Amino acid sequence: MPDYKIKEVVSRRDLNRFISFPDILYKDCPQYVPALHSEQRRSLTDGVSTARYCPHKLWTVEDGGKVVGRICAMINPRYNERYGTKRARFGWFDTINDLEVASLLIGTAETWARENGMDEIHGPLYYNTLGKQGMLVEGFDNLPQFNTIYNYPYYNDLVAALGYEKECDWVQYKMPACQDIPEKVLRVAKMLFDRYKLHEGSIDKMKKDPVMVKRFFDIYNESFSSAVQNFIPLTDEEMEEELGSVLNLLSDKTSVMILDENDDLAAFAICFPSLSRALQKVKGRLFPFGWIHMLKAFRSYELMDLMLNGAAGKYQNTGVSGLFQIGMSERCHKNGSVWTITNPQIETNSAANAWNKYDHELYIRRRCYLKHL
Repeated sequence: MPDYKIKEVVSRRDLNRFISFPDILYKDCPQYVPALHSEQRRSLTDGVSTARYCPHKLWTVEDGGKVVGRICAMINPRYNERYGTKRARFGWFDTINDLEVASLLIGTAETWARENGMDEIHGPLYYNTLGKQGMLVEGFDNLPQFNTIYNYPYYNDLVAALGYEKECDWVQYKMPACQDIPEKVLRVAKMLFDRYKLHEGSIDKMKKDPVMVKRFFDIYNESFSSAVQNFIPLTDEEMEEELGSVLNLLSDKTSVMILDENDDLAAFAICFPSLSRALQKVKGRLFPFGWIHMLKAFRSYELMDLMLNGAAGKYQNTGVSGLFQIGMSERCHKNGSVWTITNPQIETNSAANAWNKYDHELYIRRRCYLKHL
């Protein structure tokens, strides 16, 4: 008989076991992409600003000293202030296929949420919008992007049994990389280039200009503020942290930046070579030799991940996405790319309709669940 016990993560050893549990749970799963343990440790302690201003607690469930489940409960006060809610969120949720374990984990998170004055809880989510979020509900046989969650199908049955219902879904599409751009898209793009005197800029040059880098993140906040459910604008400190972690990964070879006549940033589209297979080889650790696999991945363009795109306020809803599509198509042809995977987009976001002009298929669907406490 199992002897399940809930345990709060309080020591370094506890945290290490919390972080490594998915590597054990998904040991034989070919789709699982391990997160870097060092990044997980930063996110779950005070290594990032969100962890410092978002109250949070971590727990594991053990069976005779063996970890069989984990969860993190958190409260983002900026989210609640923005949306007028009293919501907690859960994340880092992993469990064996056992309703008792799931109930211990989620029940403990719910109790903590109530004790902190919350009346709802939703997830799986990260502290802010850039983190891993959404429980996989379709596409279990597909390889996820490096910045998304993978989970077994039974997770959905467990949270449903515990009273959770769908709040929203994100969808991702797989498309042949080298498709012809529709004539209408080309025509609208030319009109925009002429009307606003737009031109391509250099991301490599932007990285050396602090003012332009700040503008990049400001446009990110502008682009998603009204269009993306549960979006939380980044603080200046969060921008600095993202800057340090991703800026060096950006390249003109794979990404597009559009400037206006005053050389101000008008729009951007960020794309990476897929890092998922490399992270599977790395197994959570860059050192001593994991970085070699990552370096090789950045030089392979067969499978591309379309990570992020945005536009300054005046260019939104103008057909500006066509500028991204043309720029990315040119790069995919030049790099010999075969497939592209779109970033997760809320299914109600009209921006997701841009892919209807191209051959595409649903690749992955993931879900945020909600429960009233």
